Parts: sequence; C-alpha cells; structure tokens
Amino acid sequence: SLDCPPEDAGLTATEALRYPAAQLFMERAAASGYDVALSDIDAPIVARSCRRLDGVALAIELAASRVGSLGIRGTAELLDNRFGLLWQGRRTALPRHETLNAMLDWSYSLLSDREKLVLCRLSVFVGAFTRQAAGSVASETEADEANVIDTVTSLVAKFLISTNVINETTYYRLLDTTRAYAAAKLAERGEADRIARRHAIFYSRFLEHDEIIQSLFGEYDLSGYAPHIGNVRAALGWALSDHGDVVVGIGLATWAAPLFIGLWLLGECRGWCERALATLDDASRGTRQEMILQEALALSSMLSRDQARAELERGLALAEALEDRPRQLRLLVGLNHFLGRLGDIRGALAVAKQGGVIAQAAKHPAGTVWAECWVGNAHHFLGNQAAAQLHCERSRALAVELGTFNANFFVFDFRSIATIFFARALWLRGFSDQALKFVRRAIDEAASRDHAVPTCISLVYASTLLLWTGDLPGTSDLIEQLIVHAGRHSLAPYRALGIALKGELAIARDEPEAGLDLLRSALEILRAPRFNLLITDFIGALAEGLRKTGQFEEAILTINGAIARSTNSGVEFNLSELLRIKSQILVAQHDRESAMNCLTEALTVARAQSALAWELRSAMALARLLAEDGQRDQARHTLALVYDRFTEGFETADMKLARTLLEDLHSL
Repeated sequence: SLDCPPEDAGLTATEALRYPAAQLFMERAAASGYDVALSDIDAPIVARSCRRLDGVALAIELAASRVGSLGIRGTAELLDNRFGLLWQGRRTALPRHETLNAMLDWSYSLLSDREKLVLCRLSVFVGAFTRQAAGSVASETEADEANVIDTVTSLVAKFLISTNVINETTYYRLLDTTRAYAAAKLAERGEADRIARRHAIFYSRFLEHDEIIQSLFGEYDLSGYAPHIGNVRAALGWALSDHGDVVVGIGLATWAAPLFIGLWLLGECRGWCERALATLDDASRGTRQEMILQEALALSSMLSRDQARAELERGLALAEALEDRPRQLRLLVGLNHFLGRLGDIRGALAVAKQGGVIAQAAKHPAGTVWAECWVGNAHHFLGNQAAAQLHCERSRALAVELGTFNANFFVFDFRSIATIFFARALWLRGFSDQALKFVRRAIDEAASRDHAVPTCISLVYASTLLLWTGDLPGTSDLIEQLIVHAGRHSLAPYRALGIALKGELAIARDEPEAGLDLLRSALEILRAPRFNLLITDFIGALAEGLRKTGQFEEAILTINGAIARSTNSGVEFNLSELLRIKSQILVAQHDRESAMNCLTEALTVARAQSALAWELRSAMALARLLAEDGQRDQARHTLALVYDRFTEGFETADMKLARTLLEDLHSL
C-alpha cells in the first residue's frame, strides 16, 4: 500500500502532497475533470480518505475518479456512508481485501445497468484486449458493438479499465482484482459459460483469418501478437474443459498453434495440440485440422521425440490426400530436419530433393531456399564439398533476393544456415579468408533476427569453423555465447553441443584432462535426443584427448568407433581428419607403417571430397613421418604439392605450420 498523510487537522496541501497516496488521489481527480489545486482546507479531507482506503492504490483510483463530478467533500461523504456500515462494531481497521471489495462494491453500485453488464462481460478477458474484441464479445448484435465501445470508454474514465498503446494499437485491461470481482458478478448473472464461448469463438476466428499468423512459411515476426496470448490461453482452457465446447476448442487449438510456435511457446503448443487431438471423433480425423495439429505437435517438440516421425508422416499423408502442396512442403521440411538430426543424411537429402520439386510446383520460393540449402548441407556432410558450395550459394542468393526472411519457417532461418554451410564448404575447399567473411555474416544474420534456434545453429557451426582455422580465442568467445544463449532459452541439446565444443577446444589448447571430462558429460546428454551430426567430430576429439593423456589403447578403440560410425552413416565430411587422428595414435603406439597407410588413405579421401584443408593436415603429418625416416625430399615434395594449391588463408594456423615445416625441410 502507499504511504498516507498522517491524521493532523492542521495538515497543509504541500505537506499532504509529499505522500504517494495523496499524490495519486489528486492525479486521478485531475484525470476525472477536477481542475482545482488541492487547498489547505481540503488537504485533511484527502488525507482522511487515503487513510480510510488503507493506501490501496486501486481503491484510491476508484474513489478519486468520482471527484470530477462530486468534488473532494462529496466524494468523502460517499466514502463515509459506504464505509460507515462496514465499520459499525469494529475497533480495528478493515483488512486490505475488504477495503478493496468495499470500494469495488461502491464503484459498481454507481454504474448504470449498461455499464454493469459490459464490465461483467469484459471480465472474460485475461490481460490485454482490443476494442474489436470487446465489441464482439460484450455485445449481443453487430449493431450493438458501437454502444459497447462507448461504454468501454466510460469505464476507462472511471478507472475500472486501463489502457495501453502497444505498436500503435490501443489495448484495454481490467486489473486482476477488478476482473475477479466482475467475473463473480458475471457468474451471478448466469452468463459465464455463454460469454466464455463467445470469447473463444472470437479468438478462434481472429487467429484463423489473420494471414500473418497463418502464413505457412513464417515470413513475419509474430512478437507483435504477444498481447493476445493470455486470452488465447484462457479461451483454450475453457473450450477444452468439461464445461466447454470441444468443437470450438479443436478449431481454436488448430489456429492458435502457429502463434504459440511463432512466440516460442513450444511446450504450451504441444499440450494444447495433444488435448485437441485426443478429443477428435472419427468424423474429424483426416481433416485439415488434424493435419495442422499433427504438424504442430511434431514441431513443438523441436522434432526431438521419436514420435515426431509418426506425427510428421501422418501429417504428410493427410496433406497429400487433401492435395495441400504448401503444407506438404512444410511437413517435408520437418521430416528433413528430423532425419538430419539423427544423422540419416541420405534420407534427408532425398526428402530435400522431393521438397524442391514440390516447392517449384507450389511456387513457393521460400521452400526452394530450404530445399537448395539442405541439398547443399547434405552434400557437405556426405563429403561432396564442391556440390555443397554450389547449392548453398544458390540458396543464399535466393534468400537475399527474397529479402527479410525470418526464422519461423519450421523455426529455421535458412538464409543464415545456407551462409554458414557455404562458409564451411569454402574452408574445406581451401578458401579460408572467404569462409571467415561469410561465417561472420551468418552469425550477424542469425543474431539480427533474435530467434533462439537459428542463433544456436549458427554459433555451433561457426565455432567449429573458427576452431578449424586455429582461432582459439574467437572459438572460445562463440562457444560461451552458445552456452549462455542455449541456457537462456532452455535448449538443452544445444547447450550440450556447446559443452562438447568447449571440451574439443580444451584439447586443442593442450588441456586434455579438462577436455575429456567436458566431452564425456556432453556426449551423455546428447545421446538421448540423438543429435548425431557432429558426434564423430566429438568422438575424434575424445580420441585425440586420450592420446594426449597416454591412453593409447582406449584412444585407438575410440577412433575406430568414430571411423566406423562415419562410414556406416555416410557422414564422411570429416573422415579424412578422423584417419589423420588415428595415424597420430598409431605413431604413439610405434606402428609407423600403419600410420603411413592411414595418412595415405586420408589424403585419398580428402582429394575425392575436394577438401583441400583436410588434405593439407594429412600432408603435413605424412611429411613429418617421411622426414623422420630420412626421406626429406619426398616429405618436401608431398607437402609442397598441397600447399602450392592454396591461393588465400596464409595466416591461418594450419598454413603457418605448413609454411614453417616447408622452410625447415628446405633448410637442412
């Protein structure tokens, strides 16, 4: 409660207005049309009114709203009459809630019948609501909506409703205490369920017919719709309850799903979709509503549950049966991501190609951006870096041509994703300067859209690229950003990826014990959601850490497991590097012949993949072994053949090491 002026017959206006309660009283009095400054004569009266209202802000506002018509003394007399009944027989002050209820009773009694009716009906709103919503829900006919809006304006003037302007739209709101009071009155009228049904129908239609919310490919930012979410929740809660209307609830859940997803309220989305699907009868199955609910169900789990595949495939079957190509395309995006996360890159590539055909037929350029991006990503992971560069460049160019492209297309921003994989392909092909330029652009693009998952994706893959270049401080900075960002948005798998990358970085910094601990803990977390795409990277780093700590037997078993996993899954983009790591372990075990064979195979793989960067690393390792065996000319020739094919990136860590090694080989 607010501090009130003390009981003092000689209290002056200046003294009274030092207290927040008196200040609020006079501010609200002025807002009600009272244009006279507080006098010394009236100051004790205002002070007494504030004390009588226990300094309760809402009670003071309600009382002061009458000063414009009744004056300070007239308002005080009404308060005395209202509170006199409550004070009879009492020796202590009224409890705060009784003070507030008394003021609400008083304010309510002074309303016209029309105002009482509208106030009660508006109690169905939770949080902010628009003038259109008020008119639709509180009126009986369209012709009556204008009268309802006039009544709302009157209730605002009496401080029973507050207003707020958000993004140039005026929103109305009942304070929780006023709303609870009015809701009780609505129940007494026997209208609670009837008005709740009208409220749910309004929001169902509002969501269904809003083209921005229902945009299939999410070209729009939905954050501006956040003020509506309280009412959508309340409407769903009533409609899907035992005393609600299931038909209305199913429709509302269907049209609300994109809003929940667009606002990243994924857990809520899943809960409402599950409840709506559970209530579908046989006649409702196979409909467009079920298709949308199945899609939202899969997406709201970030496609991390095993059931997501069944949900997506059910949605796809419905989309095909209903000949809904745009929805079919969107569901294919989800299936593509699901397969990609599991490491089924060949399956994901097939889905992306299928989606590309449908995108062309459906004339959805955003779908083509995704298809080209994921065809490029798939080629990258499969080890075809030239094709990866080509398709990612196409995707990126089309995304730039389309302009602003937000992340809501199945929550992924394919412009930034295409850019990051374009950069990775460039680095592997030996264009590290260009790669660094594009990786920074990808991070900036993702951050500018302020979407959690795309930002995490960019940080994950940008971190690995900086680690490849040997920029350890830059890598560390990105990893910490990733861990903080993922933690803030409760994205546990991406946080685990950050921990794994931190472990990989520690091993690169020759801190193998710390790195091994981090990698093991992260891999344990990543096992459940099966984030498999980068697992071989992390297992390779684990093997490197084991080698550095002298655990050679475990290291060789670990790296063999990573190589087998890579070849079996087809995720071979780092196979050459895994073979190089194995060669280092074999050298530590004094098996130089097997190590050389490993490096020869690594070079062959790198050349086949157009991965000049991996080829350089293996060439350096082989050159060292050859030099140690006295074959310095052969060592110099082997390394120079690779080094001389580079045209940029001469200040990266690998190029500096290669240049130093060549100089050493020339000098002796």
